[in-house]
This record gives sequence, structure tokens and C-alpha cells, in this order.
Amino acid sequence: MREESMKKARDERTDELRPEYDLGHLLKGGVRGKYAKNYQAGTNLVLLEPEVRRAFRDDGAVNDALRLVIELRRIGVGRNRLHE
Repeated sequence: MREESMKKARDERTDELRPEYDLGHLLKGGVRGKYAKNYQAGTNLVLLEPEVRRAFRDDGAVNDALRLVIELRRIGVGRNRLHE
């Protein structure tokens, strides 16, 4: 009896999703696990502001600039000037 009542309750539920949200259509082009390999490899995605993006030709240029910032912080360039 319990199994029948649970089945009946599931069948009686109304779909609360709006008709314009047709999941069959919305999810049609999706690819399961598309970014899983990158995620497992530890890839981080960062969204750049448009003016920052225009300053760099590709990912490598962004990485080079960030490595330079790291190096400058490590050697303390500019710190002495701020305290003079």
C-alpha cells in the first residue's frame, strides 16, 4: 500500500516550471563534463575587465605580467619609495 501511495503522490505533483523554460530545448546543446578535465587539473578561471583584456594579446601575456608582479613584490621594488 505504501508504494502505491508514494507513486500516486509523484504522479499528482504539478510541474511548477514555467512553460517558456523548456529544459529539453535549453539543455539540448549541453556537453556533460566539458570542463571536468580542466577542473581536475586545477585550472582557475578569472574574468578580466574589458580594458584589462584589451591590454593583453593572449593568456600567456597575462601570465607573464602576473609573474612580473609576483617577482616585483618578492624583491620589494617600490616599497622604499613609498616610505621615503
